[in-house]
Amino acid sequence: MISITGGLIGVGLGILSSELIQNIVHWPILISKSSIILSFLVCGITGIFFGYYPAQKASRLNPIEALRYE
Repeated sequence: MISITGGLIGVGLGILSSELIQNIVHWPILISKSSIILSFLVCGITGIFFGYYPAQKASRLNPIEALRYE
């Protein structure tokens, strides 16, 4: 959920800033749906990997040994 929320905020700020640049500098800017979908895909994969991998690694530890070294 955190990575998807970050993706929403990032896409929102990206669209807002590109509209702002377009209005100030008068550059033509095109925002494609595929770039937005790709950004959410990257956010989702990153969130799943960095949430699942440490949890999987921690689940393999013996709780007594893990607490002893802390």
